[in-house]
This record gives sequence, structure tokens and C-alpha cells, in this order.
Amino acid sequence: MNYIVFDIEATCWQGNPPDKVSETIEIGAFLLDDYGHVKDKFSKFIKPVISHSLSAFCTELTTITQQMVDRAAKFPDVIEDFQDWIGVGYEDYILCSWGAYDKKQLTADCRQHRMDTDWLDPHINLKEQYRKMRRMSIAPGLKKVVEMEGYDFDGTHHRGISDAYNLAKIFARHLGDWDFNW
Repeated sequence: MNYIVFDIEATCWQGNPPDKVSETIEIGAFLLDDYGHVKDKFSKFIKPVISHSLSAFCTELTTITQQMVDRAAKFPDVIEDFQDWIGVGYEDYILCSWGAYDKKQLTADCRQHRMDTDWLDPHINLKEQYRKMRRMSIAPGLKKVVEMEGYDFDGTHHRGISDAYNLAKIFARHLGDWDFNW
């Protein structure tokens, strides 16, 4: 089994204005084996097509600049690369993210671009499982959990590849505790 521990970043605005549509602008992922060892990583930016310009809030939160996304490929091309990297259609895999947002946003983007969403179904919400495992009423954010588990947070918070890396540490530590029966 391949475990795909991933995180996405999307266009965002302060206050979530109702007239704006979020689009994925970064995917960061690590492929872990049955022993929790990192076998590969995936990191790509995505050029938004609905809201071409990143908000100042988005750049400040994520550190992703307009130049980074302007040089990137569009969603369909990046997602095809991501699916090839995962092994969709010929490898057994489970997508693992911190919360439901990442899958929800990728689903919305796939629908926007008239792409299949079935490949997103083998997914587990590690945030919810961690909350239950630790008997918490509310699960803390990823950075807080990384620190609670005794790790330093490596990289830049709210960057897909950094968040995925830090989540992979938590995932590997608790590999035997996750419920993969989605």
C-alpha cells in the first residue's frame, strides 16, 4: 500500500468574500510505504484560472508569490502528473490529509475542470482520527500537533510541501493507529 500524505494551498482572501472561488495553487505530497518510510515527494504550483491574481492576504499567509503561480502549469496538467505519481489505476494507495478541506478543494477543482473525482475516494482525514485517538473535543492545527508530538515544525507553515512533510512525521509515528476503513 502507498500512503500519500498531502497538503494543498488554495487562493484565499481575508474574510472569505462570497464572490470569490478558491482554486488550488500548490500540492505538496510524500509517498510513504507500509513501514512509514518516505519513498518519494511531489511538489508543484498551479496557475489559477478564475482569480488570476493572488490576494496580498494569500501571499502573506502562504508565501506563494504571483510569479510562482504565473510560471506554473494549469490544474488539469498538474493533477494528471499527480495522479501518475500516485499510481492511480495501477497502485494501491490511500490519500491522507489533515482535515477534510484538501479533498474537498481538489474535488471542487476537478469538477470545475470537468475531471474525474473517483481517484480521491481512498482518503482518510487524519485530523479527525487524531482527535479521536487523543480523546480531544477539538483537534488542534497541524503546527500545534507537530509540537505536541515533540517535533520541530520544519519549513514554512501554510506551504503545501512543508505541511505535508510535517504531517508525514505524525502519520509515520502513528502508522499502526490509523483506521484505513473509509
